[in-house]
Amino acid sequence: MQALRSLRSLSTKVEHFPGISKIKYDPKSKDVLAFKHYNAKEVVLGRTMEDWCRFSVCYWHTFRGLGADPFGGQTLFRPWDDNSNSLPNALKRVDAAFEFITKLGVPFYTFHDVDVSPQGDTLKESNANFDKVADYLEKKQKETGVKLLWGTANLFSHWRFAQGASTSPDAHVFAYAAAQVKKAMEVTLRLGGENYVFWGGREGFQSALNTNVRRELDHMARFMHMAVEHKKNIGATYQLLIEPKPREPSRHQYDYDAQTVYGFLKHYGLEKHFKVNIEPNHTTLAGHSYEHDLIMSSKFGYLGSIDANTGEENVGWDTDQFPMDVKKAMLTMQVVVEQGGIQPGGLNFDAKVRRESTDLEDYFIGHIGAMDTFARGLKAAAALKTDGVYDAMLKERYASYDAGFGKKIETGDASMKDCEEFIHKSGEAKRISGKQEKYEVLYNTYV
Repeated sequence: MQALRSLRSLSTKVEHFPGISKIKYDPKSKDVLAFKHYNAKEVVLGRTMEDWCRFSVCYWHTFRGLGADPFGGQTLFRPWDDNSNSLPNALKRVDAAFEFITKLGVPFYTFHDVDVSPQGDTLKESNANFDKVADYLEKKQKETGVKLLWGTANLFSHWRFAQGASTSPDAHVFAYAAAQVKKAMEVTLRLGGENYVFWGGREGFQSALNTNVRRELDHMARFMHMAVEHKKNIGATYQLLIEPKPREPSRHQYDYDAQTVYGFLKHYGLEKHFKVNIEPNHTTLAGHSYEHDLIMSSKFGYLGSIDANTGEENVGWDTDQFPMDVKKAMLTMQVVVEQGGIQPGGLNFDAKVRRESTDLEDYFIGHIGAMDTFARGLKAAAALKTDGVYDAMLKERYASYDAGFGKKIETGDASMKDCEEFIHKSGEAKRISGKQEKYEVLYNTYV
């Protein structure tokens, strides 16, 4: 313990991103290391940008990502990281992470258990390491004011989870996953995390031939009920979130998209306990538009948080790129504005620099560009809301349900026989334009 204290004392004196100062808002600057649009304290629709966006840096890509892809190994080498699985190296990463987050000026961070803490030969050793790293994370949070948006457990990387975690055919693996989540939930509570996320990286199957699908789904539901019970037992109040993904690494994943997750939650009586953490890159892998799952979950009141990234349509896997498309950011922030904010969730940058982007400043540039993109999207969504043109157009499109026979349909006071009688009396419906192009042009005037 004395050695760890000495290391912490030494490591905090080292600057891991030399030459980079705290990023400032300067709309006239040509410097890529300056915000041109994101002004944390600027008030939009009665709330600061910081409060609307609740930006978060993810630990796994930004501080553990290697730049590897399915066709090539490590290209990113961080000067403070010796790539070892040692506790001293893990603590140095914490110092580098909090220097980065504070210089960037982001209020939150997120992590998987294995991102921040070395895994031991036994669960007991892993938990002991996790506790030691959590001591230091807690210290750095108090020093900097940076908060934990959410924690989670990695139940997909280790060989034991090759056939799933809560959906594994081996009850031993199920138990190990539950024990790992138990600890991660406890550490998340200790660090003041505002949410806890479940991403079923391998909760699915490669072949239906060797899979009892219904039994696996029942096991997955029992796992979630156990998490709800443990949350209550430890006195946690954070929001539980499930993050949908359609495929990769499994050929079929049980949490395919937002609607699939909602059906799962409703069927197993979990809908009061969980919301969703939507990653738009996953949404597009499911064959939907970027904004699809954000809208579908928000309209039913269970959008809890957003893993803000995007993908490459010409590549067949989850590329986790920084969002730089203002129109997509506007669509995202329109959803956030309409539901009154994203709290206690946030916009977590589950994004990584490209394997070719090897300079330390590239980490900052990626985040700055994405934050500016969402700031522009927020201001555009706010202008759209304030002008009221879009809302008026949408209201007019559905006006037939606001009175008369349409109102009876909505209130449940009309039967099929009533509909038949209405048609006999009123005749054929009028042709009404959907005005899609008008809506698209309207959007473009605000971007």
